[in-house]
Amino acid sequence: MESARVFSIFSEITKIPRESGHEEHIIKYLQNFASSRGLECKTDKAGNVVIKKPATAGMEQAPTVILQSHSDMVCEKNSGTQHDFRKDPIKVTEENGWLIAQETTLGADCGIGMAAQLAVLENETIPHGPIEALFTTEEETGLTGAKSIEKDFLKGTILINLDSEDEGELFIGCAGGIDTTGRFRYTPRKSKNGVKFLKYGVFGATGGHSGDDIEKNRANANQILLRFLFEAYSKFPVSLCEIDGGNKRNAISREAYAIIAVDPADEDIINELFQRVVSEAQNEHFISDPQLAGKIGYAQPFETCIDDESFIRLVCSLYAMPHGVIAMSQTIPGFVETSTNLASIKMEGENTIKVATSQRSSINSAKHNAAKRVEAVLKLAGADVTHETEYPGWQPNTESKVLKITESSYRELFDNPPVVRAIHAGLECGILIDKLPHLDIISFGPTVKGAHAPGERLEIASVEKFWKLLVDVLAKLK
Repeated sequence: MESARVFSIFSEITKIPRESGHEEHIIKYLQNFASSRGLECKTDKAGNVVIKKPATAGMEQAPTVILQSHSDMVCEKNSGTQHDFRKDPIKVTEENGWLIAQETTLGADCGIGMAAQLAVLENETIPHGPIEALFTTEEETGLTGAKSIEKDFLKGTILINLDSEDEGELFIGCAGGIDTTGRFRYTPRKSKNGVKFLKYGVFGATGGHSGDDIEKNRANANQILLRFLFEAYSKFPVSLCEIDGGNKRNAISREAYAIIAVDPADEDIINELFQRVVSEAQNEHFISDPQLAGKIGYAQPFETCIDDESFIRLVCSLYAMPHGVIAMSQTIPGFVETSTNLASIKMEGENTIKVATSQRSSINSAKHNAAKRVEAVLKLAGADVTHETEYPGWQPNTESKVLKITESSYRELFDNPPVVRAIHAGLECGILIDKLPHLDIISFGPTVKGAHAPGERLEIASVEKFWKLLVDVLAKLK
C-alpha cells in the first residue's frame, strides 16, 4: 500500500500519551521528528507546533500550504477497563478491514491526520509547494490551541484540514459551538433509618461524537437515568445519595448511575420500574444501541443524602432539558443546523452537582438561542449558569479554488465524484479563518467510526484513498 508509512507513523503515535491538556510527550515527539530530518520547527506558548518543509524542485512558486490536524485525543474507556491514558499505549487490533481499540478510544481522531502530515514531511518523492504542518493542542476540550495562534505564526494561504472522518466527502463548512454549565447547590441531610441503598446503572450505549453523531438517535445514558429517577421520585419516598453520568462535553453519554435510598418495602417495585424504563429505552433504540442495558446492585450505606428540594429541582430540570437535534438546515439537505448535548452530570466538592452541556449551530444566532434555552431551564431550577469555550463556525465557500482542485483530483483518481458538504461538528477551520480571513480551506480524511467512544475504528482501505488524494492535491496546487 502506498499509505504503508502513514500506518507505521500512526502506530508510533498510538503509543504516545496525548490526552487533552497533557500533550507534552507528543509535542516532544513532533519536535524530535523535525530535528532528526533537518526541518524547521517552532512551538508557541500554547504548545502548537508548526514544522516547515521547502518546496520540491519546480514547485517553488506554488502557494504555501498549511496541513493541519490536532495533537490531542478524547480519552474514553469502558467501565472496569484497566488503562491509564497518561502512560499506557492504546491497544490496537485489526478486525475485518478496520483498526480498532475495543475497550478505549483509538485516537484516529486525529492521529491519522497527524501521521499523514508527518509522512508528507519525510517523503522526498512527493511534489509539493512550501508546506507548513500545523499540529494544534487541546482541540477536544475547547479548540484551545487554535484560539491561541498568533497571526504571524503561519504564512500559508491554503489550509488542508485532515480532521474529517468520512472518506469520499469534502467538507467546506462546520458548526460553531458553545458550552453551557449549570451548578446545583444542595444541602446534605441525614439518611433515614432502615433504608436500603441501591445503585441503578445504565451502560452499553453506543455514544459517539455530539456533533457528527447527534442525528443518529443514539441513546443518552443520562436521559435514561433521569427518566427513571423522575418516575421513582414521583411515586416513592426515595432519596438521592450519588449521581454520575457521562464524561466529555463533546461525547454523547454512554454510561450513568445513581445511588438512591429506598424503603425496603418498595425495593421490588422500584426495581421493576427501572427494568421497565431500560426495556422501553432498548426498544426505542434497538438499532442505534443494541448493547444498551441496565444493572441494579446494592451500595454501601451513605450517612447523608441530597435534600429533597434539590433532588427534585435537579431531576425535573434535566429530564425536561432538550437534547439532540433542534433544527435541520433549510439550505443543505440532511445537514443538522442546530443541536444540544446533555453531556455529563458530576458531583463536585462543596455540595455541588455540575451539569455540562454543549450547543452547536452553523448559524451564530441559533447557537446562542439554543444555549439560552438550556440556560433558562437550569435557571428555573435554581442552578448557577455559565457559558464557556465559544468558537465560530466556518461559512461554506462553494467557489473555493482548493475545493475545485480537490474535487477534480478525486474524480480523476477514483472515477467517482466526491460529496461536498458541511459538518455539524466543531473544526478548527472556523477559528483559523476567523484569525486569517485570507485562507482558502478544505477538509477531508479517511473513514473513522465511533470517534470519542470505546470501540473507535479506522477503515484501512479508506486511508489508502485519503493518502492518494492528499498527495495528488499537493502536486496540483501549483
